[in-house]
Amino acid sequence: MKIVVIGGSGLIGRQVVPRLRERGHEVVAASRSSGVNTLTGEGLAEAMSGAAVVVDVANSPSFEDKAVMEFFETAGRNIAAAEQAAGVGHHVALSVVGTERLLASGYFRAKMKQEELIRASGIPYTIVRATQFFEFVGAIADGSAKGNVVRLPSAMMQPMAAEDVAELVAEMAVGEPANGIVEIAGPEPIQMDELVRRYLSAIGDGRTVTVDESTGYFGTPVNDESLTPGAGARLGAMRFGEWLARMAPQG
Repeated sequence: MKIVVIGGSGLIGRQVVPRLRERGHEVVAASRSSGVNTLTGEGLAEAMSGAAVVVDVANSPSFEDKAVMEFFETAGRNIAAAEQAAGVGHHVALSVVGTERLLASGYFRAKMKQEELIRASGIPYTIVRATQFFEFVGAIADGSAKGNVVRLPSAMMQPMAAEDVAELVAEMAVGEPANGIVEIAGPEPIQMDELVRRYLSAIGDGRTVTVDESTGYFGTPVNDESLTPGAGARLGAMRFGEWLARMAPQG
């Protein structure tokens, strides 16, 4: 069947596309570089013509509150309209574990709006809420750094490898719509400060990580339940230590 992957050239999309092709499907990797713009609607109708499934793994280019809301709201409406016109039978969207618990954040408010638009579209859907990716740990460190000190809360997380995200998203794309939320996460929980401390050590970054509960997650207050999945989450296979071993300086 034909599957369109919105954000097909991004971190997750470029790993979802080959997995779906290996399963024998016709896959369109839709992105601005391929002439598909979800904000203007350009190329959406052509990309979705004859599609049975649409997988949306695109992310906003800006995390500023107003810009990120405009991105997910505008793109969400344009994608839904194109899907309805094309008769798409399953919409799969990548979201974030804890979205409803972190609405003090403009980014999470925008993700909630995206989810609301999906539910209201009338198209069968699966919302895949993932925990944070190992690949974003560096950004967490940089976002909380002042000079050589990184201040982070000790809140629990259960991050996962991008390749596990892609595998699970691809699996759900070829399955039946859940018409609900499916959570996915890494195989083991870890405190945020320890996650970043181990990452910086592995890459030879000399910055010091200290616990400061007031810093939050990119400024948003968090606790041990904020970023962790509930019971029944699908778990990826790769552990953080295994992923870190790939990142360690060679030689």
